[in-house]
Amino acid sequence: MADPVSIAVLYPELLGTYGDGGNATVLARRLEWRGFPVELVEVSAGEPTPRSCHVYLLGGGEDGPQSLAARELLAGRALHGAVDGGAAVLAVCAGFQLLGTTFVGPDGSVLEGLGLLDVSTVRGEGARRVGEIVVDPDPDLGLPELTGYENHACVTALGPGARPLGKVSVGHGNGSGDGSEGAVAGRIVGTYLHGPVLARNPALADHVLASVVGPLAPLDDPDVDALRDERLAAAHRPHPIATTRRWALHPGSSWRRR
Repeated sequence: MADPVSIAVLYPELLGTYGDGGNATVLARRLEWRGFPVELVEVSAGEPTPRSCHVYLLGGGEDGPQSLAARELLAGRALHGAVDGGAAVLAVCAGFQLLGTTFVGPDGSVLEGLGLLDVSTVRGEGARRVGEIVVDPDPDLGLPELTGYENHACVTALGPGARPLGKVSVGHGNGSGDGSEGAVAGRIVGTYLHGPVLARNPALADHVLASVVGPLAPLDDPDVDALRDERLAAAHRPHPIATTRRWALHPGSSWRRR
């Protein structure tokens, strides 16, 4: 491609709670290592979203900022136009939820989503879904095992227009009871995996990139391979819950275990 591959990070001040902005760095570096020129575009709340970028990234965030981001994206419908023009989208956690048909607002009300993914999100019951997660991807995607970290209270159900990114082998994923994690439709990928997800899963990064630039030559990533092996081993290893040790701050001292 003669022109730079443009990667838009949408509303990082609203949807940047869990370090998901690192996904942009991963995409940019993996393109540059292959000789592609890259343009990173950061779009803040209140600014117009360009329709001409190749990849759009949305990250995790709290309920209030998530609702504001959804309102802005619905008002301008620039992301809809970009998708219609062939752009790819990677949306994580809150970003994943707001791409659906409905999601949950700060007061528990049901809010309209962008409708770019055929998924709906409701408030879940019980404890938050927190911890390491491992996913067996949909075989059609041709990806290896996915690793990440989840932290969400909501449950997302897939409609007939979306297929899961994969099935959970460790963790909770969408929490809908069918073992699914994330959703895929065309060039759109939604997931609950933090990490950032693309730093832990370079094959998924290349999958997103290849959808807009075509087939990519493989890269040698020994450091990333070592990180993946470490995180996958840790996730598959049983972790007994410690009940006898607690931490307390004593006057005039640092944190001590008791």
